[in-house]
Amino acid sequence: MPRVLIVDDDTDFTEAARRVLQSDGHDVRVLTFVEKAMDALQADPPDCLVLDVMFPEDATAGFDLAREVRKRDELSRLPILILTAVNTRFPLGFGPKDIDNHWLPVQDFLEKPVDFDVLKERVRRLCEEGKKAGRGYPRESL
Repeated sequence: MPRVLIVDDDTDFTEAARRVLQSDGHDVRVLTFVEKAMDALQADPPDCLVLDVMFPEDATAGFDLAREVRKRDELSRLPILILTAVNTRFPLGFGPKDIDNHWLPVQDFLEKPVDFDVLKERVRRLCEEGKKAGRGYPRESL
């Protein structure tokens, strides 16, 4: 069962996304704060990270976390999907065109509000790509 970690402070969204992704066969964990996300990722790496950009304490915390994940050898190939409403608050036009290895080191970008069928498809694809890339983190439970 593919494992997904959602890091997003919007509890209404995270609960809906959890239900949708669980119905698609994923094991879903949710963090509504970004401060402990790196600890959670290192302690129990998921197969895919769904990450918001803006948090109450820092409007760019998701960007920063994505960059930090890429610096960690054990997480460097973790598939990341940025899912955000940043363009609603700051109409700067962020999108898939901004994905690169340094500034926005993620595999995919979706804007909120999101179509949950699109979210399911993107998460499914990222989990499959991660598996094909041989990400395969050792887990004590195996």
